Amino acid sequence: MPALPDPGQPPLGPRHVAIIMDGNGRWAQARGRPRLFGHHAGAKRVRDVVRACPELGVKYLTIFAFSTENWKRTQVEVAGLMSLFRRYIAKETKDLFSEGVRVRFIGDRDRLDPKLVDLMRGLEEMTKENDLVHLTVALNYGSRDEVARATKLLARDVAQGKLDPEDVDESTLTGYLDTRVLPDPDLVIRTSGEARISNFLLWQSAYAEYEFVDTLWPDFSPEELGRLCRNYGARDRRFGAVRA
Repeated sequence: MPALPDPGQPPLGPRHVAIIMDGNGRWAQARGRPRLFGHHAGAKRVRDVVRACPELGVKYLTIFAFSTENWKRTQVEVAGLMSLFRRYIAKETKDLFSEGVRVRFIGDRDRLDPKLVDLMRGLEEMTKENDLVHLTVALNYGSRDEVARATKLLARDVAQGKLDPEDVDESTLTGYLDTRVLPDPDLVIRTSGEARISNFLLWQSAYAEYEFVDTLWPDFSPEELGRLCRNYGARDRRFGAVRA
């Protein structure tokens, strides 16, 4: 469990923000354009938000780019998204590196195109020494799938005698998750007016604060992110405890 903040200290903004980037398709359709037009606009918005993080004190940013359920979308949209991911990585790699951003990807890579996976690995390798902002992209990610994969790995280690079942606790499972090297999110934001968490970081967000905003993702600005971070700083986070 996270340590309780010192009540004598001023409120702090979130160190780790996670965002469910929703509303790209509706944003495009409202303009009479195909859904992929909205996804391209949403990709540009990611760049703006990442660049705003240092000034806001956000060290870790995790974005939900493609879920394990998104394969149910039309073949045209899925193919277009995969092409967008490849182009985005190829185009943004140098800027992300030069701006001090470390990039990681979480999710099951087995179903992804090998060329895309190679680009992901290359970006991770190139930026591994960066430390200004840690950007984590959830791609073919679902929290239940993540926990199932982690449990399978844990069970294998138990079967092989590497782990005593009596020693398994919350921290043990956390060590098998895709996010094992990251702190838990402090603030989870969902755009577009939907009020659900859609299988995103379920384990990690047990003590996160949530913000559901009506703004469609391509219209989500660094200024709005700043406002939500300030809202977070004003909240009384007790983590189940009671103030004396």
